[in-house]
Amino acid sequence: MKLLIATTLLSAAAAFSPARTSTPLRSVTSLDASKCGDFDFDVIIVGCGVGGHGAALHSRAQDLTTAIFSGQDVGGTCVNRGCVPSKALLAASGRVREMRDSAHLSEFGIEVEGEVKYDRAGVAGHAKQLANKVKGNLEGSLVALGVDIVDGRGVLTGSAHEVKDESSGKVYTAKDIILAPGSIPFVPPGVTVDEKTVYTSDGALELNSVPEWVAIVGSGYIGLEFSDVYTALGSEVTFIEALPNIMPTFDREIAKLAERLLIRERPIDYRTGVFASEVTPGIPGEKPVTIKMIDANTKEHVETLEVDACMVATGRVPNTQNMGLEDSGIETQRGFVAVDEKMRVLSKHEDGEVIPNVWCIGDANGKMMLAHAASAQGISAIENIVGREHAVNHDAIPAACFTHPEIAMVGPTEEQAIERAEKEGWTLGKSQGSFRANSKALAELEGNGMAKVLYNKDTGKVVAVHIIGIHAADLIQECSNAVAAGTTVQELSMMVHTHPTLCEVLDEAFKGAVGMSAH
Repeated sequence: MKLLIATTLLSAAAAFSPARTSTPLRSVTSLDASKCGDFDFDVIIVGCGVGGHGAALHSRAQDLTTAIFSGQDVGGTCVNRGCVPSKALLAASGRVREMRDSAHLSEFGIEVEGEVKYDRAGVAGHAKQLANKVKGNLEGSLVALGVDIVDGRGVLTGSAHEVKDESSGKVYTAKDIILAPGSIPFVPPGVTVDEKTVYTSDGALELNSVPEWVAIVGSGYIGLEFSDVYTALGSEVTFIEALPNIMPTFDREIAKLAERLLIRERPIDYRTGVFASEVTPGIPGEKPVTIKMIDANTKEHVETLEVDACMVATGRVPNTQNMGLEDSGIETQRGFVAVDEKMRVLSKHEDGEVIPNVWCIGDANGKMMLAHAASAQGISAIENIVGREHAVNHDAIPAACFTHPEIAMVGPTEEQAIERAEKEGWTLGKSQGSFRANSKALAELEGNGMAKVLYNKDTGKVVAVHIIGIHAADLIQECSNAVAAGTTVQELSMMVHTHPTLCEVLDEAFKGAVGMSAH
C-alpha cells in the first residue's frame, strides 16, 4: 500500500487519471497510525457519492481514522450521472433557447443576425468535463484530509465491524460502518432499455443525439429538466404520466403555473393516467421506438406511440442488492434500509431493532432522495458516532428543479400542510409574492412566477415555501434557513432585503403574512 501526500494538484490530476487497481489509495493516515485500537479504522463508509463524501469529511474533522469504498465511482450518481452534468446541459441549452428567442431579445434592444447553432458533441463535452472536474475535486479533498480510498465495492460479511472489498476479497474492520450505496434508475416491467433509443437519465446525460420527437416516461424533476433541455435544442416532447396529474409530486398551485410556463408554451404534450406497459427500442434513422400505453386503472390498451427516442424517468431505487445486508440481519423493503432518526440501521421497517455500529444515509434509506440530504445525513451520523446526539430536520431541506424558470421548495406542499394542520390542530396561513411586481425580475424581462409562504398562524413559524421563477433555486435557501431556525413571519417581515433584488419577492410574501405592504 502506498502512502500518498495530498496536494491541491491532485484534484485536477485525479479527474483524468486512468482507473486504479483495487489496491486502496493510502492517504496521510495509515493503518499503523490508526488510533482505533482493535480495528483498522474508526469509520468505514461504503459508497462515495455526495453523502459518503460528506460523511468522510466530517469524520476526519472529528479526527476519526476513515476509509471509504468508492466502487470506482467517486462522486456517485450526483457528480457523474445526475445533478452536476445535468446542470451543464441545462446551462448550455438554456443559452440556445435564450439566443433563439428573437422577440425576447428585441425587448432588450438586442438583435442576433443569422441562425443560432450549437454543437451537440460540444454541449455533451461540457457536461462530461464538468463532471470530471468535480469528481477530481472530491477525490482530491478526500486524499488531502487523510481518507483512505478503497476502489472496490464494499459489502458486509455478516460479521460485526467487517466490510469486504468485493474486488480483492480483502476484509477491513471498523468500529462503525456507514452504508451510503446510493441508488440506480428504476426501469418498470415491460420497458426494454438499450441506452441508445430507450434510455434512463444515465444515457440521456451522454446526449448522444437530439431526437426530433422524444417521449419521457414520468414527469418529476428529472423528466421536467430533460424536457427543458430537449425543447431548447429543437425536440418535441411527449410526457407519459401514470398518475392523474402532470407533475404529481409538486404543489398543485405551482404545478398549474409550471404547466403554463414549461409545457403549454413549448412543443410539449402529455398523456396522464396511463402506463407505458411496453417500450421497444428502435434503430436510429431506420426504426421508431414503440410505446404501448394502457389505462392506469382498467389496464386496457389505449394508445401506441412511435417516437424517435424514449427517456425513462420513473424514479430511482436503492443500490442495495448483493451487499450482504441479509447476512447481517438487515431486512429491506423494496431495497430500502430502515433507519431511526439518528441514521442507525434497524433490522426491519416494522418494530426493528438497532443494528449496533451500522448506519445508513442517502437514497438507500429513502427518507429524502436528494444529494444534499444525503450529505446532511452523513454529517448527522458522524455527530451521533462521536456522542453528540443529532437528528436531521428533513422539513427544512430544500429541493429544486432547474428548468427555465426554476422551481424550488422547502417543506410540505399546501395540500400536505392542510392535512398536517388539521391533524395537529393549528391554523394554516398563506401569503404570496409576485415576480411580476419585482424590479429586478422586470429588468431581466422575467416577470413570470410567484413565491408562496405557508405558515402556522398560531406561532407565526414558517412551515413551507414554494417558488417558481427566475433563480428560484437560489432564493429558496433563505426560506430553508427560516424553517430550520423556527423563524416567524413577524421576524422575517422586519428583516431588510436588498433593493432591487429578486429576494424582495419573498419580502413581499413575508410582509403580506402580517398585513404589511412591500413597495
